[in-house]
Amino acid sequence: MKPRDAQQFDVVIIGGGAAGLMCAIEAGRRGRRVLVLEKAEKCGKKILISGGGRCNFTNHFAAPDRFISDNPHYCKSALRQYTQSDFLALVERHGIAWHEKKLGQLFCDRSAEEIVAMLEHECAAANVTIWRGAGAENIRREDGRFTVKAGGRQIGAESVVIATGGLSIPKLGATDFAYRAAKDFGLPMATPRPGLVPLTFGTGDKARFANLSGVSADVEIRFAKARFRENLLFTHRGLSGPAILQISSFWEAGKPVEIDFLPDLDLASRLKEQRKVAPKMKIATLLREHLANRLVDALLQPFGELPELGNCSDRLIADIVNGIKLVKVFPTGTEGYAKAEVTVGGVSTAALDSKTMACRDVPGLFVIGEAVDVTGFLGGYNFQWAWSSGYVAGQYA
Repeated sequence: MKPRDAQQFDVVIIGGGAAGLMCAIEAGRRGRRVLVLEKAEKCGKKILISGGGRCNFTNHFAAPDRFISDNPHYCKSALRQYTQSDFLALVERHGIAWHEKKLGQLFCDRSAEEIVAMLEHECAAANVTIWRGAGAENIRREDGRFTVKAGGRQIGAESVVIATGGLSIPKLGATDFAYRAAKDFGLPMATPRPGLVPLTFGTGDKARFANLSGVSADVEIRFAKARFRENLLFTHRGLSGPAILQISSFWEAGKPVEIDFLPDLDLASRLKEQRKVAPKMKIATLLREHLANRLVDALLQPFGELPELGNCSDRLIADIVNGIKLVKVFPTGTEGYAKAEVTVGGVSTAALDSKTMACRDVPGLFVIGEAVDVTGFLGGYNFQWAWSSGYVAGQYA
């Protein structure tokens, strides 16, 4: 079928997730004839499972410094054009009750389904056509127009928006479509890898921490210049919890992460003080005031049988402090895309205009959302990137 024989739209958006639906709404409001192709039977599947089914839909503190990219400045324009306050205003116009949890995270009071319903309602109001169960197979460009093949049908369009996300959570239908399309059109890539994902233990750490599955602690975790103050959870395979998910997006294979298990305590001063007032106290007794018993045992394991505090030298106290507040763990890997909340990397921002999300060298082609090399921190930031990048592309597609 030739492009002129195909069913015609002004804009075809491939992917009916957060970014794709937002883009469709905005393009439709401009009077564009918009088609959304969603290969699943329901739109917004990632929205529906997020936040324990209540969708952490944005964050009060969304700002460029909460995002990772080879070009840290790229996200600034989109985040400025469509802010967290803009999305919150949309949520409130639809009467969706919400609440704020820690660190500025905003959640629905009732269900994530309300966010999907809101987006689909806005699409309907903007005369957007949505084909569910209709995934795109390929995109071709000829004589300044695009032809998208989907479900044996050919669809013609002036503009095509790739909003198919990354490789994370394959059980929801994640594919490498965006990356294959990028290759077809000669777009550079930032190598994809799992982000916001649990880390797995090496042999030594596994032996030391093997009995701590289910134990948690409030820690400060560091890797290079990145540091986060969040909860850590030991699992049977390694480390999880918000602190680990955050640092995993920065972690580089073969290098350690550093953990402070008592970030609020000047442990050296406390131990020396107790050495004077309670010389017969065991160090483990003091640590158990702050940490789980099993965790204390594991952290003190390298020191063997410790004397009472009154018999601890300054050097021994310094070593123990380092053993609690400067713990180095050497992960061997991650739990992979199956457990990753996002994909770090993607279509390189070098190929895209930050003000429009359009491909510089392929007129009419746009890439948005998780498919782009922009990854937010844990806590609603990735949804905000979806809303912002989708909004911007919708103004130009």
